[in-house]
Amino acid sequence: MSVTWYECKVKYRKTHETGEQKLTSETYLLDAVSFTEAESRINEVMVELTSEEFQIMNIKVANFSEVHPFENSDRWFKTKVSLITIDEQSGKERKSNIYLLVQANDVKEAFENTTLAMKDTMSDYTIPSITESLIFDVFPYFTGEEEQLEKYNQLEETPSEVEVSES
Repeated sequence: MSVTWYECKVKYRKTHETGEQKLTSETYLLDAVSFTEAESRINEVMVELTSEEFQIMNIKVANFSEVHPFENSDRWFKTKVSLITIDEQSGKERKSNIYLLVQANDVKEAFENTTLAMKDTMSDYTIPSITESLIFDVFPYFTGEEEQLEKYNQLEETPSEVEVSES
C-alpha cells in the first residue's frame, strides 16, 4: 500500500527561548488517506504541541515517495533521485525521478543518508539535487498495532516462570 504524504502549513504564536511570542508559520508532514483525515490529524498534533490558538493555512499533497528519518539529525532535506533504466525496445537510457525526504544535519550528511536509503536499490541512480526542506517535523501514521506487536514480542522474549505447588 502506498503512502500519501500531506504538507500542512500551520500559523500560530510560538514562545521563543527569550520568552517573546511571535506569530510563526511552520510546515508539518503527515500521511493520511484524504485531505479530511490530514486536517483532522494536524489538528490533533497541534493541540498536543501548543496551547495557543492556531490556524491551518494550507494542506497539499507532497510528492515524496519515501521518508527516511535518521537519529541525531534535526533538519529535513528533499532529495531528487533519478532512477536510470534502459528501454529494451529502443536501447535508450531513461530516467525517472523520485523524491525522498531525508533527515540530516547538513547537505553532505543528507547525501550520505540518501545513499544509505538507496543501498538496496537494484537499478542505477543519480542524485541530481538536495535542498533543505521547509518541513519542521514529520508525523507518520500508526494504527497502534505496531505498539501491540512490540508488547507481544517482549512477552515472547521474557522467560516465564511457572511455579508448581504440590498439595
